[in-house]
Amino acid sequence: MNFSDKADVERLVDECINGNRKSQELFYKSFYSKMMVVCMRYSINTEEAKDILHDGFIKIFNKLPGFKNEGSLEGWVRRIIVNNAIDHVRRKKEIYISYDNTNLVDNINSENNEEINEQMLVKVKAELLLRLIQKLTPAYRTVFNMYVIENYSHKEIAEILGINIGTSKSNLAKAKIKLREFYKEYEYEIER
Repeated sequence: MNFSDKADVERLVDECINGNRKSQELFYKSFYSKMMVVCMRYSINTEEAKDILHDGFIKIFNKLPGFKNEGSLEGWVRRIIVNNAIDHVRRKKEIYISYDNTNLVDNINSENNEEINEQMLVKVKAELLLRLIQKLTPAYRTVFNMYVIENYSHKEIAEILGINIGTSKSNLAKAKIKLREFYKEYEYEIER
């Protein structure tokens, strides 16, 4: 399926809306892998990620009549999956650390604490990075994904999750510190 051709996208969407099972299966299979990766980043294991993904696809198929073929279908699908993953985290009522102290965030980012080495993240295999992200607490994992990967601002994160901006910044800073620690543990295990 050529998702860059608007006519192909319109035809596939129309067939899915009209209940064509083969088209729905093609749609599902076309996005499954990429969206599963998104769900894995917000979950603690594959089973939870599959639950998030399947719930997301139900929402997608229900909302397909509202897709206006403006912009990328993949981007539209991804937004629904991300929102579903965030909703899943909220439904689990995971506790968010409530630090609204910018001094704390400044201290976390100070010279005494190394920032995550961006080159380190580039060199790490995607699979390893995913495993490291999954080791984060739900609060750190959610804010890290939303800020670093989904490009939400701290203000948007705070509004979506019902936390304050300082908490979002604090969780991101601590997530980076934890990822660095996890990576060092991983390196240590490799060296043994």
